[in-house]
Amino acid sequence: MVSSDILKIASLGACLAWLPASAEPVASAMGVVSQAQGLPREFEAHFFDVPLAVRVDLDGRYLGDAMVVLSRDEHVQLLEFTDYAESREPASLRRRWQERLRGGRPLGNCLEDCPDGLQAIHYSLVNSQLSLLTDAAEHVGEAARYHRVPEQGGGLLLRNQLNLVSDGRNTTGLYALQGQGNWDEWSTLADAQVDRGSVTGQQTRHRISQLYGERLHEQHFFRLGYFTPGAQGLTRQPRLLGRQSDTTLGLMLGSSDSLLIDNSQASSTPIHVTPNRPGVAEIYRNGVLINSQPVQPGLQVLNTRVLPGGIYQVEVRLLEDGQETARTQEFVYKPNSWRNADSRWRYNLYLGQQTRLLSNWDEDGDDSLSAGVLANYLLHPRAVLGASVQQVDQTMQYGTSLDWDPFDRLKLYGNLYRTDGLGDGYDLQLIHSHDLGSLVLSHSRSWLESISRPTHSQVVQYAEQSQTSLLFTRRLDSRSTASVRVAHSTGAAEGLGIDLGWSYYGKLLGSDANWRLSLFDRPGTRSSGDDRNRGISLALSVSLGGPGERIAASIGSRTSYDGGRDQNASLSYMRDVDLGALRSLGASATVDRYGAGLGADAQFQGQALYGDAYAQSSSYNGEISAGLNLQSIVAVGEGKVAITGQYLPHDAGLIVDVESDIAGLALRADGEHGLGTTLQPGRNVVPVQAYKAGYVQFDLDGDNETAVVIQPNSFDYHLNRGGVAYRKLRVVRTVTVLGRLLDDQGRPLSGAQLVNHASRSVSESGGLFAVEMSESTPTLEVREGGTSLCLLELDLKMLKREGDVLLAGDLSCKTGRLAQAGPTSGGGES
Repeated sequence: MVSSDILKIASLGACLAWLPASAEPVASAMGVVSQAQGLPREFEAHFFDVPLAVRVDLDGRYLGDAMVVLSRDEHVQLLEFTDYAESREPASLRRRWQERLRGGRPLGNCLEDCPDGLQAIHYSLVNSQLSLLTDAAEHVGEAARYHRVPEQGGGLLLRNQLNLVSDGRNTTGLYALQGQGNWDEWSTLADAQVDRGSVTGQQTRHRISQLYGERLHEQHFFRLGYFTPGAQGLTRQPRLLGRQSDTTLGLMLGSSDSLLIDNSQASSTPIHVTPNRPGVAEIYRNGVLINSQPVQPGLQVLNTRVLPGGIYQVEVRLLEDGQETARTQEFVYKPNSWRNADSRWRYNLYLGQQTRLLSNWDEDGDDSLSAGVLANYLLHPRAVLGASVQQVDQTMQYGTSLDWDPFDRLKLYGNLYRTDGLGDGYDLQLIHSHDLGSLVLSHSRSWLESISRPTHSQVVQYAEQSQTSLLFTRRLDSRSTASVRVAHSTGAAEGLGIDLGWSYYGKLLGSDANWRLSLFDRPGTRSSGDDRNRGISLALSVSLGGPGERIAASIGSRTSYDGGRDQNASLSYMRDVDLGALRSLGASATVDRYGAGLGADAQFQGQALYGDAYAQSSSYNGEISAGLNLQSIVAVGEGKVAITGQYLPHDAGLIVDVESDIAGLALRADGEHGLGTTLQPGRNVVPVQAYKAGYVQFDLDGDNETAVVIQPNSFDYHLNRGGVAYRKLRVVRTVTVLGRLLDDQGRPLSGAQLVNHASRSVSESGGLFAVEMSESTPTLEVREGGTSLCLLELDLKMLKREGDVLLAGDLSCKTGRLAQAGPTSGGGES
């Protein structure tokens, strides 16, 4: 059957060659029926109502090769994309247009129901090309700088958090509720909490910490309501001394990056390859392929504009003739920080009254003026200056900062700050990275006019505090790394501390193992009886054969509570499990000079909540401490409500109902912007990014090879912060049916559409067809020219089966009747 198709295509190509050269521009204004008049009559049967291989262009850009069906009434239907290896367009764009054209659309100018700005669809017989024209063609070269804010929307995300911890005598707890909503182009946010702890003398406190509305416009935001001031959209927030701004009733406005589009800046450190033959360069980040590019022989620079922003290491693998010929480690340097010299200022302004809302917190400063200005200025593409002036609790605070990159691998951060009536100070940080490691030097010093700090149950005053540290790391070889940290401080913990470390990755009895050796000499603390804490520790972590199964052990010596030697050892075991809501279990044991201590922990995730719990006993005094952390999220949108125990890091979501006839089904949802989650039959919540238009694609989770169809297999979205949309998908088990379709006269029926709950197909010349069909609903509707001809009901027990393929033979379609579709007599080969 394949060889006959090749013959038909070759013959059709030869016929197209007969057309005059002037036919191509003329064809641009002609319909497919008019274009086909130049073909010999015997080839028309292989042109209309049969699958054709075409090239698909979108606004002049190559989208991919596809199979389409052209009809005599000037309609086109896209069945599937067959090849897109040379297309630079994203997969989401192909999926979107395949969905748009799956049901068929008229050729020519689009007059109604024009999705995604569609202007016209044209088919060229000479080039075998389907061209899609949208209004985006008028804006080629005008790269958008900001994401478009969704014009409509709504929804609500409620995050519930519960934290409990007990030391055997007292129990401390926190319940927090955060709500994010969306109304029209406004986002709303509310934060409330109830807590009880030993710091407050077991007093139960409550308050609402934020309740405001916010609106974005390009690079600016406007906030109105009750909020806690904080830097937004700034590269560097100057450090301040003393209390931070508390809850304020007022307004705030300033710069924002939430709508900013990464306009494909190139890495400032180019990546070169030198292939000897034409090949492909594959770029991996953390072992995951993030991009591949065709390369030609000779020295050339890879296109880094298409890579994600940030500063990170990648592995470049060069393949020539399908064989890997080189592998190198490279750095991508595309800092997400501000580099636009056309907009040198960024700022935050707020003004209001410092107050409390539904709060019983006993704090000073209520009803006082709360105001502040925080600003950044782009002095140079490598240098950003910062300044801030704030009034908090009737006290003025001042701060300045510098963020400077003198060289690609050298960074300098600095702050200078003062608070009236409290003191002043500064801090510096120098970071140098090199091929084999890094060097970090930090120094801070502050002069305090008055301060009281509880230390060992005593009140001590310090006029000056300082801290200096140096951290040096170096990779010794591909498996080992050494580090040195030296720190000196004055104030509450005074003295010089030294930490030496060595890490090694290798094998132990055939399993992956990590060794860690540490030597330390640190200033004394309460746990070392205020004597210097000196010691050594050797730790080993081994991955075992089971899923997520690992064991760790350590042995060492340290200073004890009374200043003596404390020889200690520990052993812990953890394993990932799938026992209802349980996801992992762990146990540990420690031994030291005081005795033995035991511990256990568990992580769990259910339909309604997720979290962890732990308990441990002290070897020092035998006291048992325990903790519990729980979270859950309620999503409301488009009249639907869902509760989920999955972690949702983003500020928008989709409620997705999954219908399926497959027991134990697990789906994987992967978003365009990198986040994935697992879905089960029933109601689910899928996290998505706010503001950015994108898509979520669905597939079977794990290595499941069950033949299924997911309808639809992807969803588009565009939501504001706090927005929630509703979607529904069906998953059905399928089989592939091969056969030949005959009309009521026994003649092959070509160009007919076969439609099932799972998919649709078109019979080729000769009536041959292949269609994916729902196994639970084995019926096929046959359509021709938009009219239903018959309904075929297949008896699966009567058909020959080879795995997930059914051989149906000849199937007779009698117009207007329900046909029992076991194989007919005189069955042809299928």
